[in-house]
Amino acid sequence: MAWFLVKSDPDTYAWADLVRDKKTPWDGVKSFEARNHLRAMEKGDLVLFYHSGDERSVVGIAKVVRTAYPDPTATDGDWSAVDIAPVKKLAQPVTLAQIKADAKLSDFALIKRGRLSVVPATRVQFDRVLQLGKTK
Repeated sequence: MAWFLVKSDPDTYAWADLVRDKKTPWDGVKSFEARNHLRAMEKGDLVLFYHSGDERSVVGIAKVVRTAYPDPTATDGDWSAVDIAPVKKLAQPVTLAQIKADAKLSDFALIKRGRLSVVPATRVQFDRVLQLGKTK
């Protein structure tokens, strides 16, 4: 199993949208590094769902339900998408400020590679975010 984080502007696609839809393609990624992270995802991998924009916080846990396939929204280039489904809303959102202030998360790609919309996480980082979000 592997762990990841995906970012979405809640005005574009929020956690509540994923819960309502029950699953969604994670497409439209136009960074080679982020695309490669999508391609590394396996069915069952867990994903932290992060609201970017003004919220800047992890709000939920999703899982990969379909591995990488050609991005249907791409008009050119070699881009990929995966499908994710909601697992659980965090009991309490974990803000970017909390993550940056936590020594156990100092190497988290969310901080180190902050502009990417898809980043890997370690099991320790994933579990720490859940702990900060008071979520089992």
